[in-house]
Amino acid sequence: MPDPAIRVIDVTKLYDGRAVLDRICLDVLQGETLAILGGSGSGKSTMLRLMIGNIPYDGGDIVGLGRSLASMTESELADYRRSIGVLFQSGALFNSMTVADNVALPLREHTDLPEETIDIMVKIKLELVGLREHADKMPAQLSGGMKKRAGLARAIALDPKILFYDEPSAGLDPVTSAEIDQLIIDLNHKLGVTSVVVTHEMDSAFRIADRMVLLDRGKFIISGTPQQLKDSTDPLVRQFVYGLTEGPLTDRRRSGTYESDLLGDYI
Repeated sequence: MPDPAIRVIDVTKLYDGRAVLDRICLDVLQGETLAILGGSGSGKSTMLRLMIGNIPYDGGDIVGLGRSLASMTESELADYRRSIGVLFQSGALFNSMTVADNVALPLREHTDLPEETIDIMVKIKLELVGLREHADKMPAQLSGGMKKRAGLARAIALDPKILFYDEPSAGLDPVTSAEIDQLIIDLNHKLGVTSVVVTHEMDSAFRIADRMVLLDRGKFIISGTPQQLKDSTDPLVRQFVYGLTEGPLTDRRRSGTYESDLLGDYI
């Protein structure tokens, strides 16, 4: 079995005294694509931000590429972030820059490479995502899928060891979503990277994932291959995986909190 690229060990994250992640344990193995699943408020996006090193955790530890994130100095954390790439949900392109300049930005910020070399590397990255002919366009001239591709080209600019994807299929039509999924698969094979994908889109997750983790209300529910999640007899897992209208998730919404919220102190 491959060694873990990231280890999440009993991690807890609190907001206003409330645990949004409660003693989560999971490993991300080198070379795999791990999908972190969960509905709104499940804690999956918080988990992503913790693994990136954007926010601190309140308990446990996260070991990224062999080092504890909590024990890293600012310069060591900066080095860690240079070894990862992130595709944000919106693409997060700078609207005042061309596609090429967006991709070149990490290279200009974090390397001393000459412009001629940066220009070649930008063309290579854009070719990998199918956008080389659109290098001189502005983000406003791109479709939603093209923005995601441009954001992905920027995410791989520094040849990261780990790629993080935040809802890569969000806001895309089914065909474009499938194209982005195929691109994720292709990049994993071509670049040999480890990928962590946060999503609630089950069709996308089943296309790309080697392994899946399901979170619910900040708690770890299950980990396994896509087939293992499909075969699970846990009612919560089955409802989420198959999108069923009846089950623990919907029962929870009908549990009487509406009357409490509506009437408050009058009941």
